[in-house]
Amino acid sequence: QVQLVESGGGLVQTGGALRLSCVASGNIDGIDAMAWYRQAPGKQRELVANMIGNNIKYIDSVECRFVISRDNAKNALYLQLNDLKPEDTGVYYCRTYPPLNTWGQGTQVTVTT
Repeated sequence: QVQLVESGGGLVQTGGALRLSCVASGNIDGIDAMAWYRQAPGKQRELVANMIGNNIKYIDSVECRFVISRDNAKNALYLQLNDLKPEDTGVYYCRTYPPLNTWGQGTQVTVTT
């Protein structure tokens, strides 16, 4: 069973940047689909970006500001957050899609004005 641990969150001002990391306890070579989600206070968890094979998708609100990437040698998934806005505030989770369907515990991102 693969376990995921996120890190890299923090408190930043509007326009700032963060790099989130998600490290898996096991080998992710065979995991074709991984994603980043976020949950803002009082809102439902939403997809931010995913990688399915070589295909990458972003939600409109983060397109051109966030970059998802992975390093199989390090069993890691990353999310580079640039030009952060207060509406990006939330807990960010990484996920492996089914059949594993594993979630990390999340890392808090807070963007102040």
